[in-house]
Amino acid sequence: MPEQLPGRLAQDGYLLLRGALPAAQVRAARLAVLAQLASVGEIAEPLDAAVATGHSRRAELHPDLGHFWRSVCEAPALRALSHGPAMAAVADAVLGVPSEPFDFLWLRTMVEGRASPLHIDHVYMNRGTEHLVTAWIPLGDVPLAAGPLVVVEGSHRWEDLAARYRGIDVDRDGLPGSFPEDALSLARQRGARLLTADFRTGDLLVFGMFTLHGSFDNRLGGGRVRLSCDVRWQKAGKPRDDRWFGDPPSGHGGTGYGGMNGAQPLGAAYLAR
Repeated sequence: MPEQLPGRLAQDGYLLLRGALPAAQVRAARLAVLAQLASVGEIAEPLDAAVATGHSRRAELHPDLGHFWRSVCEAPALRALSHGPAMAAVADAVLGVPSEPFDFLWLRTMVEGRASPLHIDHVYMNRGTEHLVTAWIPLGDVPLAAGPLVVVEGSHRWEDLAARYRGIDVDRDGLPGSFPEDALSLARQRGARLLTADFRTGDLLVFGMFTLHGSFDNRLGGGRVRLSCDVRWQKAGKPRDDRWFGDPPSGHGGTGYGGMNGAQPLGAAYLAR
C-alpha cells in the first residue's frame, strides 16, 4: 500500500519495488542510451546485448565530452522514465507529499570488472533539504552477475556513521565520499548483511541519504555493460542543493556532466583501467 512506504523506508532504510516502472519505458530508455554509445563506436550490434567494442570515437566526434554526456543523460526516452509520471508517483508516495526531481541525472555504464565503492549519498547533496531520496533504476535486467546495487542492512540506523558524516560536504571539505573498508569485512564487523537481488526490467530501489550502499563488480563476461541510473527526488518547495538544479546543473566543482566517470570514452584505455 502506498501509504505504508514512508514507514517502511524509515524502518528498513530502503524499498525494493518490483515492477514499479513501466517495462516498455525502461527498454526504450536502455536502447536510447545504447544507441548514443553505438554512434561513437563504443557499443556493438545488436544494441540490446550492450557489448562494449573496446574502441571509441567519442573524443574525436565530440571534443566537449561533458556536452556529449549531458546529451546522453538528457535523452528524451531516458528522462521520460527517470523524471516521468510513474517515477513521480513513487516519489510522492515514498516522501508522503508532492515531490520534485533533481535536474541532474547519474547514468552508470559499468563495464566488465567495475564496481562502485561503499558510500552514503548525504555527503554529495546536503546543501538543500534533508527530505530527499535516491531512486536507483536498473536499465534492463540486472542479475547478480552484472554487479547490481547492494545496501548494507540497517546502516541507516548506525548513529556513529551519521554523527561522523552529517554536514560533511565532499566539495567544500575536500574529503573522499567513499569508504575505504571492504564491503564484506565491514558488514561482518557490524553483524550486518549485504542485501541485493536479481533485478528485472521495471524494478526500482529507493533509499535514504544515510543508507550505506555500493555495487558489486560486473562479472557478466563477454564485454557486456551494466546500465543503470540514479535520480534524486525531494519534497517539493524545500531548499535545493543548487549543484544539481539548473540548465545545465553545475555539478561537483562546476564540472557538470563532464565530471562524471561516464563522460569518459568506453575505449580500450578506459576498459583497461
